[in-house]
Amino acid sequence: MKKIKFSLTVLVFAAIMTGCSSDDDLNVTPTASCSDGIQNGTETGVDCGGSCTPCENQAQKDGVIDSQDDPDLDPADLKGDVTADITLDANTAWTLTGSLTVKAGATLTIDPGTTIMAQPGGTNVYIAIEQDALIDAEGTADEPIVITSAATNKRSGDWGGLILAGKAPINSGTTAEAEVVGLTYGGTEADDSSGTLKYVKVEYTGARIGGEQEFNGITFYGVGSGTVIENIAVLNGDDDGIEWFGGTVSVKNALVVNAKDDWFDWTEGWAGKGNTNFFGVREFGYNDVTEDPRGIEADSNSSNNDASPRSNPTIDGLTLLHQSQIEMADMIKIRRGSSATITNGVIAILAAEGEDPGSASDFIDLTDGSGAAAATTSINVSAVGAADGSDVKNEVGATITVVDGNTGADASLFGWTGYTIPTIE
Repeated sequence: MKKIKFSLTVLVFAAIMTGCSSDDDLNVTPTASCSDGIQNGTETGVDCGGSCTPCENQAQKDGVIDSQDDPDLDPADLKGDVTADITLDANTAWTLTGSLTVKAGATLTIDPGTTIMAQPGGTNVYIAIEQDALIDAEGTADEPIVITSAATNKRSGDWGGLILAGKAPINSGTTAEAEVVGLTYGGTEADDSSGTLKYVKVEYTGARIGGEQEFNGITFYGVGSGTVIENIAVLNGDDDGIEWFGGTVSVKNALVVNAKDDWFDWTEGWAGKGNTNFFGVREFGYNDVTEDPRGIEADSNSSNNDASPRSNPTIDGLTLLHQSQIEMADMIKIRRGSSATITNGVIAILAAEGEDPGSASDFIDLTDGSGAAAATTSINVSAVGAADGSDVKNEVGATITVVDGNTGADASLFGWTGYTIPTIE
């Protein structure tokens, strides 16, 4: 009985004490320490927020770059769809890790002296400028813009390349879809502008999707005459150096070195009229080739040679220098309805000291099973070294003039690239 009375007394005392306690005494709020690695107290995050230092905004990447402060504008992981004006500055180390696509209404500015290292990723790594988007890449001779491979052992085809798509006329339809990244190109705006490229060098481009689909160093899809292209260089590409798919854009001072396929290639009605100073070279010892490497490969439309607009560019000042011991298919191949006017041209096949020179199946060939060149084609050129100026296939009666003394492209204008152009003697 004594034990029972004691137990009841304890229970009554406990009940009295409970009744006297407040809710605050039972629900103690932990004090924020701001340094214990735990979200507690009034903290809104771990050791931040509330009575602690405000938490940083940890925005998540979504693949879209819509401001200069967007987390997707990551120098170490540069890729995504650009929907606002952004700038890549020369003081930042930029690594291109995927596709960087500038969407309509946005401008990509690349400051002079900027270097972009493209992570080897083949066809998944490239820079593309869509219709109604702009690129403003204005380097200088002292501070060129360079886009190159990030690989330790660099090689052609490490990444895609630089692509511009405009709204100028093409002859494969009012518009078409680019063979490599699906961009729409073409239209009716001959003076359309895709922006500016000045003193821009790209290297180790040309990733291949398939036998007929490949990136080039720089590709112009339906790019208009309002676009300014001056002083560009493409070195060590796996496919063509520079290619035009229709459009009216002109290029001043273009250098292509060691393109595995064609150095300069056009099709679908390219009609740029102000092209000057084109220099293409295949160096001694560079023996990587496709099935039919050429200095110039020119088409208009293989399905309809008379399709409008006809490819009909003008080029003043052209040098094609072949030093490798492999055989070029043609130094100049114009076919499938294309016309062209080339003045002050030089085609040189030279040997390294103590070596035999390379060769070309044809010096100039204006014939093809899918249609010859247009009869309006006019070429004025000098043959140097082992180049055979009499080896001309011209069934259409175009004007081909082989003369002595042409100077060709002015090599001194490419000093900004850092590449030493071989002397032609």
